[in-house]
Amino acid sequence: MARSNPAPIKDESGIEWLLGYNLKRAYMIVRDDFRRQVEQSVLSPRAFSVLTLIAETPRLTQSEVARRLGIERSGLVAIIDDLEARGLANRTAVPGDRRSQALLATEKGCALHAQTMARVHDHEKVLLSALSQAEQEQFLALLRKFRAAHEEDDT
Repeated sequence: MARSNPAPIKDESGIEWLLGYNLKRAYMIVRDDFRRQVEQSVLSPRAFSVLTLIAETPRLTQSEVARRLGIERSGLVAIIDDLEARGLANRTAVPGDRRSQALLATEKGCALHAQTMARVHDHEKVLLSALSQAEQEQFLALLRKFRAAHEEDDT
């Protein structure tokens, strides 16, 4: 649970002012809370990300999903295999490209995605509760701006 009025961090060592250190520590907080609040619904953070993309953007190829999530294509195969084995997703042929497979969330996968997305929104609401609404919007906008400046162009 986020403290609504957190005390400032008093450690003034150089590491406290490093971007990577702060991003890593923030990621660890988000990941650990996700695991406590969401993963109980049987989706790891990576599997949830994949299921979200294919539920919201049907017929993406495995390569497109890997690129959009920044996951090695070989690592994605194991996630898709697991989702498929659990009846949450299907691979389907891409017309005109025998080497590619498109991904579709099943009805069961869409239902689990919707249920899990509600839990994710609750989890993030708690994590961001120490920030005002304007700060939350600014924080996410700045993170997206940072990503846009440093990720490869997806066009």
